[in-house]
Amino acid sequence: MHYGASKITFRYAELLRKNMTVAEKVIWERLCKNKLGVRIRRQHPIWKYIADYYCHELKFIIEIDGGIHLSKENKEYDIGRENTLYEFGLEVIRFTNDQAINETDHVIEAIEEKITDLKKNKFKSIINEEKLGKSPLGDLGASK
Repeated sequence: MHYGASKITFRYAELLRKNMTVAEKVIWERLCKNKLGVRIRRQHPIWKYIADYYCHELKFIIEIDGGIHLSKENKEYDIGRENTLYEFGLEVIRFTNDQAINETDHVIEAIEEKITDLKKNKFKSIINEEKLGKSPLGDLGASK
């Protein structure tokens, strides 16, 4: 769930939880207490990163980006970070602070759509695993 996050990363995440931005607070109010049908954690440590919001059940990260993410250096960092998170099998969706504050309903709708898609894909994976399980006939008819 934390992908080997260090104690320092956990402490920093705790500090971030205590000092959320206005945009993060606006979105958290709409995500907390399973309001979207899944448990979402805020400022969650994942390896050396801290996700603004994380749903472990769906391996889903929601990021709210402030103005600092617009600089070339930070854009490059975010791309590398996102690639690493994808390697962990995590899905990432991003919004700006401006979107979070001024288009809150739109942001929540986009998050709900992503949650629905991820649940469908998870369900399909479970069904496929069950279908591809051992044949009740064993190896009968299998060519060697």
